[in-house]
Amino acid sequence: MMKKIVLPILLVLLVTLIVLAKDSYSHLIFGKGSLNDVALSSSFSDELKDGDLIFQTSRSSQSKAIQLATNSQYSHCGIVFKEGNSFYVFEAVQPVKRTPLAEWIARGEKGEYVVKRLKNAEQTLTPDVIQKMKEIGKGFYGKNYDLAFEWTDEKIYCSELIWKIYQRATGIEIGNLEQLGDFDLSSKVVKQKIKERYGEKIPLDELVISPASLFESDKLVTIKTN
Repeated sequence: MMKKIVLPILLVLLVTLIVLAKDSYSHLIFGKGSLNDVALSSSFSDELKDGDLIFQTSRSSQSKAIQLATNSQYSHCGIVFKEGNSFYVFEAVQPVKRTPLAEWIARGEKGEYVVKRLKNAEQTLTPDVIQKMKEIGKGFYGKNYDLAFEWTDEKIYCSELIWKIYQRATGIEIGNLEQLGDFDLSSKVVKQKIKERYGEKIPLDELVISPASLFESDKLVTIKTN
């Protein structure tokens, strides 16, 4: 008799624990609300347009160094494009690829992001220009991520990908090009990462475009943040 009473109670407790764990996991991975609330709601999709830029705090091993060196919260970025009814982020990771929007957002710290757009996007980012941007992007697709942040097309990093696609498709230069030596290289975290990448020969005059420089550009306006 006791077993008949205890077993149903144990099953109810088990199911409750599974549901709570699933909900906690969803909030841990996706931040504020569920994945659908954050990334795929119709209202959010309606706000997005081809060519929007999206920023996040990456959880990569180099993220903290980028934040400290550029004095910015944001360490990763990509371009939003639409295909059919779905949005994806064209980004330079390893390798350069297209990532579904929801997956991209979930990968960032706390699922938080900021979407920005060119101020005169309605006039500048015509369907022909967007198509040109996508075609230019195809030339980078599958290329390796550039750990050395060199200003070449052989390998490429996230903010460099955005800068070059926009510049080559529209003639617009978003953000200011800087030299590696212009950044704050004083912290222990940054010094360690630089030593890993360059050894003792640090190319301080290498041209660099940072996520922070794109983010702070006066040519962009903020469309969405969570």
